[in-house]
Amino acid sequence: MLFTKDLKGWLSRADKGCVSTLAHTMMTAARTADSGLAGSGELDRYPYADAPAGERAAARSWSGTDNELGRVGRRGSASRGRGLHGQLVQQLGQMIVSGDLGADRPLVPEEIGQRFEVSRTVVRESLRVLEAKGLVSARPNVGTRVRPVSDWNLLDPDIIEWRAFGPQRDDQRRELNELRWTIEPLAASLAAGHGRDDLQQRLADMVEIMGHALGQGDAITCARADAEFHALLIQAAGNRMLEHLSGIVSAALHVSGGPVTGCDRPNEGSLGHHARIVDALASGDSAGAEAAMRQLLAVPLETESAEPVVPAPREQH
Repeated sequence: MLFTKDLKGWLSRADKGCVSTLAHTMMTAARTADSGLAGSGELDRYPYADAPAGERAAARSWSGTDNELGRVGRRGSASRGRGLHGQLVQQLGQMIVSGDLGADRPLVPEEIGQRFEVSRTVVRESLRVLEAKGLVSARPNVGTRVRPVSDWNLLDPDIIEWRAFGPQRDDQRRELNELRWTIEPLAASLAAGHGRDDLQQRLADMVEIMGHALGQGDAITCARADAEFHALLIQAAGNRMLEHLSGIVSAALHVSGGPVTGCDRPNEGSLGHHARIVDALASGDSAGAEAAMRQLLAVPLETESAEPVVPAPREQH
């Protein structure tokens, strides 16, 4: 029997508390693990994130920068679990991406250390991370300077996140959505041709977990299962170059649709599209898998919007 035929009944059972061991384990882990957001009293939000639109447009001067490293809104992969070094990367990265520190702005390590009350070692290592992301450049006799946007590694998951919650948020989300429309339907089509039973079962497990989380109103578990689903699908495609892009899809899911997660407003329609992808993979239907993925990507990210999120064609020049 097809997976989608059992979906409605399964959702009803999930509402009554029936859940697999895997789903229970993942939900328990999600409740206890760091969600990537600052907890109450743990970290203040980076001031840019909550500033009125008019204030956001005016770039801050370096001299007015808050020297508390805890003032960050969302913690990207560079900062999670890495203490002052990670927090400084996050703080400086957000300031560069938001435009507070514009292109060609000199970054003097001694000044940064004084502003944020950290050692030279912390500053040096943080600048190296930012240099690897293409945000800054360090040259002899010139020092460290902010690089223009054209030099940034825009596929870096941290930069994706910083852009998505900065002044470039609309462009970032549009670009991510367009990129997903290029990557994921192809991955679904290829995955159907590979017939990896182990991965197909794990994909079905993720849909089950998402369904139970939907019934329980557990947005964190739903988001994690959704991200795992899309990562597994790209892995199932059997294309190493596509697999290398899985971090982009994960970052896109993390920042799409709102300030918390890309699954903070799940619905049965979206879940049904996931299930249809699993069915198409099980039957080796490449065209069906690709079509189901396109339908999933066209689901509105915001419930208030009546229009599906479909990339608009670009003008030809």
